[in-house]
Amino acid sequence: MREIFTEIFENQPLDPTEAARRAMRPRLRKRFYRRASAGGGGAILLDGKPVQTPAKKPLAAPSAALAEAIAAEWEAQNDDIDPARMPLTRLANAVIDAVAEKPDEVAAGIAQYLGSDLVCYRAEAPAGLVEKQAQHWDPVLAWAREALGARFVLGQGVMHVPQAADAVAAARAAIPKDIWRLGAVSSITSLTGSGLLALALNAGVLDVEAAWTAAHVDEDWQMAQWGKDELALARRAFRHAEMQAAAAVLRHAP
Repeated sequence: MREIFTEIFENQPLDPTEAARRAMRPRLRKRFYRRASAGGGGAILLDGKPVQTPAKKPLAAPSAALAEAIAAEWEAQNDDIDPARMPLTRLANAVIDAVAEKPDEVAAGIAQYLGSDLVCYRAEAPAGLVEKQAQHWDPVLAWAREALGARFVLGQGVMHVPQAADAVAAARAAIPKDIWRLGAVSSITSLTGSGLLALALNAGVLDVEAAWTAAHVDEDWQMAQWGKDELALARRAFRHAEMQAAAAVLRHAP
């Protein structure tokens, strides 16, 4: 059965942009089970048999609610098993197979974003965009300053703005140690381009839609001015599902 899961979840062009670039659709595996369910210890079961990750580790969640959410992805598959429609399973695989093996490296990756965080780089103009950025990003910086003791400085344009080492260190201290929360925060950081947005979501300061909107202030502004790009919107929908999966982990992890 391991070969089945490896085939399903490895080497698949899940992202619509990547699939289009390759001018192909991923080859999908036929559904081979009747029922998916959550078992004892958070295990994911297919017809009563435990599921393994691509690295041949038990696919098990740290809470019953999270296990049920992962099992629901498997149960929702139709004739074919489509990994693009299983973001929570993909994230769980990543946490178990990768994050658990090298948590310090994952935390260091988040800290790198903190050193050049999205919310610290502001437009000089137009005034409407400047206002939108301030509206969505200033409260996050205020939270970091007041709750974490991390005072970040702002810059305009794309030139790098060095952040004080103590500010980055103070924010880094808020990176969760639990591997599931760590994996979720890492995913959110890469999806948004902001470690601070990810930490604020983990702390419950922002909800998932507020964090998503804050991460796309610039993109939304550009679309409002110049129109929508359908391929970009397809990629964005894919990433939004990944964001929702990471937020589900934060809701249900201990």
